[in-house]
Parts: sequence; structure tokens; C-alpha cells
Amino acid sequence: MPRTTRRALGALAASAVAVLALSACSSGSAGAESGGDVTLSYAIWDENQKPAMEDIAAAFTKEHPNVTIDIQVTPYKEYFTKLQTAATGGSAADVFWMNGPNFQLYASNGQLAPLDDGSIDAGDYPEGLIDLYTYDGKLYGAPKDFDTVALWYNKALFDAAGVEYPSADWTWEDFTAAAAKLTDPAKGQFGVAASQYGQENFYNSIAQAGGEVISADGTKSGYGSPEALAGIELWTDLIAAGSSPTAQQMTDTNPEDFFLSGKVAMFQNGSWAAIAYADNADIGGSVDVAPLPSGAEGNQSVIHGVGNVANAKSAHLAEAKQFAAFASGEQAAKIQAETGTVIPAFDGTQQAWVDALPQYDLQVYIDALENAVPYPVSKNTSAWTSIESEVLSQVWSGAVSPKEGLQDLAAQMQAALDAEQE
Repeated sequence: MPRTTRRALGALAASAVAVLALSACSSGSAGAESGGDVTLSYAIWDENQKPAMEDIAAAFTKEHPNVTIDIQVTPYKEYFTKLQTAATGGSAADVFWMNGPNFQLYASNGQLAPLDDGSIDAGDYPEGLIDLYTYDGKLYGAPKDFDTVALWYNKALFDAAGVEYPSADWTWEDFTAAAAKLTDPAKGQFGVAASQYGQENFYNSIAQAGGEVISADGTKSGYGSPEALAGIELWTDLIAAGSSPTAQQMTDTNPEDFFLSGKVAMFQNGSWAAIAYADNADIGGSVDVAPLPSGAEGNQSVIHGVGNVANAKSAHLAEAKQFAAFASGEQAAKIQAETGTVIPAFDGTQQAWVDALPQYDLQVYIDALENAVPYPVSKNTSAWTSIESEVLSQVWSGAVSPKEGLQDLAAQMQAALDAEQE
């Protein structure tokens, strides 16, 4: 998502009641190509990706000289709130980024135009991403990229502490032991940032313990299981041991900033982080990436991916659908890969992304596909991720025990899921 993507996807967005009102809004008629000069607005949430999106827009305009793309960047934190407001008011962008947790809600309310009646071949993309952006038998999102999660580490801090770098056979025990050795209270240095991030942290560890956040059909909570508890306790135990900043410290300072400033030795992050770290003068030459450590059932990573969608209410719908497809097509994928921006979803173009930043072992992100698990979603994901965020905040702070918190979370989440089915 954006991960991510992208982050704290549980804090996304929009209530179901508000989004249901979206389908009544319209900003123009959906007709054939305009023929004259057209400007399409394109909403994205990642400033780091803007240069690549500009190159993609320029390539599209070269093929369609009458169409200009206006790229609009809104930080992820505000993106879906702004999107909901714009869609409700009939002013949403012609083409915009979409993620799994929000997709079904927008697709089911008539806000997205189907794309499988155009130039998109589903066989060009990973099946899981096609499934993610298919609703009621129709493809509404063109997969743009995908992301998996891996373990970034600061080699300078490892070297100073005499700790061996993470390896492919690392277990949770190796991970926690290294975090303890890398922690130095006198320097204000921690082994890891055990942030309350689902995609980057506990969604992965729950799978690694053999559990699930939600059933495959999106109707049952998995938080009441012993495996889910183990996946959560991996992180809360690191905080309790002093190997991570406290929840309050990570509220006061973004967890990733601890890593960027050299105060944290390890930080799990999605593949989108590679280009940002490479461009960071402070740490770019001091970090590398390794596979996630393995729990009882393996080292599974969550897989997710951004989709390009066309606003069904666009005044220039034909051009919007063309651009959504183009921005996820082979030429656009190569631009994203060769610039090291993200892992493109278009099959056969991923290796160029690995090769774009040879200083890092980015192959670990591609290898993670082998046993990756889907990002947990349901028809109205935000209905239960808001509960998830609230309850787990109490768990991370220590106000309630992980066991007590997860029992409460499982019950509340199940009630929300049951309500979706009514």
C-alpha cells in the first residue's frame, strides 16, 4: 500500500455511510473521446514517485498530444479523506491511485469505471493483484505496482556493536537477540522500531506464527487465535524489553525517523522505501535489506499493490480509462522499474527495479512473493481497521495486555464484519 502505502492502513478513511452517498454525485457525463484538448487530473499520494509519474504522463501525452496530465500529490495521511470529500462533491480526480482496503467500497458504489473492456490483459499481472481489484466480476483497477516487506538494517550500527548482519535463516529469536545487543540506552540507541504498523510489522508476524488477520472470504476475524497473539507479542515484547522506543516515543517521533537518524538499527519496511533510502544522504550508504525473520510457520510477507482507477463520473471518461490502463502498462512499468521507484506489477519488468539500485539486495522483495500472504481486506475494511487501530494503541502503550486487547478486538471486529453481511 503504500503500502503502503501506504502506512497505518487501519487509520484510513471513510465511513461506509459517507461513501454510500458518493454514487449519487456526478461531475460530468461519460462519453466518447473529446477530440479537443483535454487535461486529466491524476491524484497520487507519494512525493517520491512523482518524478516517475511525470515521465509516465509525458509518455502518454506523446502518444495522445491532445491530452495533458495534471499530477496532484496529497500525503497519504490525508489522501483518502480528501478523496472522499472530493468524490462526494463531484470533484474527484479523473484518474487516481487506489488501494485494497478502500477498493471494494468505491467499486460497489459506482465511483470507478470498469477497465476490462479496454486494453488491459489480466494475464500480464500477478493473479492476486487482479483479484484484489476485481469486484462483482469486473476489473476496476489496473495494477500499477506491488510491494512486499523486508528488514532494513544499519550496517554501521551492526559493525559498531559487533553483531552479524541479518541473514536469510534468521528466526524471531535471532531478531530479538540482535535487537537487544544493538540497544544502547546511553546513546539513546535502539535495536528496532516496533511500530504499530500492520503492513510493515504485525500483519506479517501474525502470518509467520500461523495465524490470519481475517479469513480469506473477508467475513471472520482472526484476532482471537493464539497465533495472532504470538504475532502481536513479538512487537510488544520488544518494547517491554527496552529494545524499541516506547509507544509514546513513537507517537512523538515518527518511527521511521529513528531509523533515518541512526537511532534505530533495524526497521521493517516495504519495497517502496528503497528509492527513498537510496536518495537519503545520511543513511543511503549505510543500510541494506534482508528477508524477514521466520516465526513458527515461516517468514511470510504481506503483499499489496496500488491500482490506477478511472473516475466513473469523469467528464473525459474515455481518456481517463486510457490513461489508467497506460499508467499500469508495460512502458509505464519500465519507467517505474528503471528509476527504482517501485516494483512494477506488469510481469517481466521487475528485474529492472532490482538492477536499478544494485547497492541493495532488493531481490529479497521479489523472493518474498514465493510465500506472500494477501493484505487483509473486506468490503468495508475501514469499519474494522479503525477498531483495530484504537484497540492496538492501548496494547502498544501497555494500558491493556495483548491477550485482553486481542479478545476485545476480535469481538468488536467480528461485529463489524457481521454488519457488512446484513
